[in-house]
Amino acid sequence: MDFDLTAAQRMRREAIAEGVRTLSPGRLRAGPDDHFDRADWAKAAELGLTGLCLPVSHGGGGLGALDTALCLEAFGEHCPDTGLAFGVAAHLLACGVPVAAFATPETRDQLLLGMADGTLIAANAMTEAAAGSDVGRLDTTATVDGEAYVLDGVKTFASNAPLADVLVSYATTDRRAGFLGISAFAVPCELPGVAVGDPLPKMGLWGCPAGEVRFDACAVPERYRLGEEGQGSAVFQHSMRWERSCLPALYLGLLARQLQQCTEHAGVRRQFGREIGKYQAVSHRVARMRLRLEGARLLLYRACWLLDHERHDETSIALSKTAVSEAAVANSLDAVQIFGGAGYLCGGGIEAQLRDSIPATLFSGTTEIQSELIAREAGL
Repeated sequence: MDFDLTAAQRMRREAIAEGVRTLSPGRLRAGPDDHFDRADWAKAAELGLTGLCLPVSHGGGGLGALDTALCLEAFGEHCPDTGLAFGVAAHLLACGVPVAAFATPETRDQLLLGMADGTLIAANAMTEAAAGSDVGRLDTTATVDGEAYVLDGVKTFASNAPLADVLVSYATTDRRAGFLGISAFAVPCELPGVAVGDPLPKMGLWGCPAGEVRFDACAVPERYRLGEEGQGSAVFQHSMRWERSCLPALYLGLLARQLQQCTEHAGVRRQFGREIGKYQAVSHRVARMRLRLEGARLLLYRACWLLDHERHDETSIALSKTAVSEAAVANSLDAVQIFGGAGYLCGGGIEAQLRDSIPATLFSGTTEIQSELIAREAGL
């Protein structure tokens, strides 16, 4: 068992770190309406981040899950805009991965090159107001009409949607078949009948705009279907394996940056005649932050390694996703406490880390859903 990164892995991480320092693709956001723009996106794309695991034949990096996660971790560590990192990861994993794996050759040729080089922005339009975690019961329908599917319904919380060029979406094609009656589609936003709402005001991840998507008698040509009719649940689960395994890596990067900030602050901030890091109340808090980070990192690396070896271990993925998201919230609360009043003020970045960490326990399957998967594997 070798825990060392290869020379190639270290070089990729260092290149991303240097690229972020040079290009500055993201910054701390001023408020809920301050989102990334296409210039920010293009800088992230210049670093290869929008195509990490997409096929080389279509302009991607051809990386596996672990290497993709390592790159996202580096991006999360050096880019202060966690919303931009989240938007890039969602575009890549929830959209690029299923298009690469399930689209027709014609659709792959049309979409993947632009998705890989960042000229096309993709959004995952799966969630519905009445079907958050219950993804097997979608109100959005897709009705066959000749050589097209007519989509009707409303999606919400679609990250990147206000800037998107293409939507990966899911709809019910056979209500009687349950989860076997759901189909997946790559929907160009230019099609008549697609309407994207204004960005939703959110607690955190301000850099990533999320919006409502409405399909109103939207005729989607059959060639844009992903996989076979009724295969939508399998398409979604495939993309979720990648998203739940790799996307939380950007939070590992955030936690590494945060831990460094807390350690440096505890070493210079003085109270009652000495540095606060000399008090066990602070030093032990920092030690627990390190413990959560290192444990979550090992679980995530293992989940990605298993995915690369085609061992679809849903429990390992659930364990790693839960560990990273719970660590992100707990460590961010600790960081605010270590910085005190300065950590509560906007502009320093500490309070933003807490706001950006809260949704990690919600997206890609809530902590409660992950716990159910873990308990089920244990026989409960």
